[in-house]
Amino acid sequence: MNGTMRTDAAAHTAGMLGFLALFPGFFFYHTALGLGKIPAFLGGYFAPVSLLVTPLLLFCYAGKLRRDPDYLGKTDVAFFLYLAYFGLVVALHGAAGTNHTIFTSHVLALLYMFDTFLIFRMSDFGQRRLRLLTLASLIGMSVIVFAYAVDGAFYLAPLGTAKNPESLASYQGFSRSYLFTFAPAIAFTRARSLRLALYCLAAPTLYMNTARSEFVAMLFMIPVIELYHTRQKMFMTSVFLVLSLALYANLDQLLSLLPSNRTLELLDLSQSTSASKRHDLTVYAIESITRFPIFGDYANYTPGFYAHNVLSAWVDTGIFGFAFLNGLLITPAAMLLLNGYFSRSRSSEYIHAFSLSCITLLLLMSSHYFTDMLIGATLATYSAYRYGVHHAHHCPPDLGPSAPGHPDFHQAVPEPGAPRS
Repeated sequence: MNGTMRTDAAAHTAGMLGFLALFPGFFFYHTALGLGKIPAFLGGYFAPVSLLVTPLLLFCYAGKLRRDPDYLGKTDVAFFLYLAYFGLVVALHGAAGTNHTIFTSHVLALLYMFDTFLIFRMSDFGQRRLRLLTLASLIGMSVIVFAYAVDGAFYLAPLGTAKNPESLASYQGFSRSYLFTFAPAIAFTRARSLRLALYCLAAPTLYMNTARSEFVAMLFMIPVIELYHTRQKMFMTSVFLVLSLALYANLDQLLSLLPSNRTLELLDLSQSTSASKRHDLTVYAIESITRFPIFGDYANYTPGFYAHNVLSAWVDTGIFGFAFLNGLLITPAAMLLLNGYFSRSRSSEYIHAFSLSCITLLLLMSSHYFTDMLIGATLATYSAYRYGVHHAHHCPPDLGPSAPGHPDFHQAVPEPGAPRS
């Protein structure tokens, strides 16, 4: 094995370990914590584990860059510049004595976004071992949700069995881990029957997890992915339209079959106290932006009471940070849509990047804070996809099944320069 292949293997292994530790690992740790099986020896888990995996991720990423300078793509540079800008804003306000809680959360957010980028940049989700581990993790998480849901909702705190309940994750943490695991699992599943099975598994799991944003994001991925894979896009669009109309026409009967929980508030947000609060926070953010349109009004809100959308970036990082972040995310989404979604070739790396891009934009417009880790994952998968397209000659040959025996000859023998899927 030559040096380049060893470096690739090390980078893929580091990415895989980081992914399994931070996402499925978070879910299983907090499950054991909530069931009283373990004490909170790692606290809330994410911060200490992120600190532990950062040196490994950084070392392997740097080693990859030394062997292959082309690995540092324009997207990598742009993302690191954004983190540097955000870090500078945080440091300046921290030195000025800003709210300590918000300052600390932003410092950790920088770490999380950085780690998530490196994890998704270096992981080879098409590798058989990681695909199997991802699918096994997804199934395991679903089994846990179904086994311990109470009255149609999964949340372990009411069980009262946790030794350190103050350290137990909220439903958002569980749903985040599930969504981050579901995204690569579904993107790298080529068989439609298996994708349908995963949709049928993920939808009730996230429904019972009660985190509405992740539930909507998962549902949004379905047409994005299925329209990409089909060659009869108009027909598939018609199928989705008919299904939507059928669901709407029989909504009352379907709702009577579902356990009731806060996810159903999506059907009437006017009755949702959470939606009302988010609206008020958005109004407050707009007022802050109106008063301080250039530099924003960093941390001038009670911790946790931030705008649950991309306007939060304007409040905390000013108009430049807001524009920088939007440019970072809109540009890849537009480039992917125009230069691949309607292509005849099919790439798992492509649809992984595009589906993440779509749900990241959706959630930032509607419900998520501007430090969402999906930003790092989206830009990393986009960079990995572009690297595969432009530097495929760096990749070792794919030792898969021979072309004549492959169920789809064109998948087994892609066009020259086409990315592996």
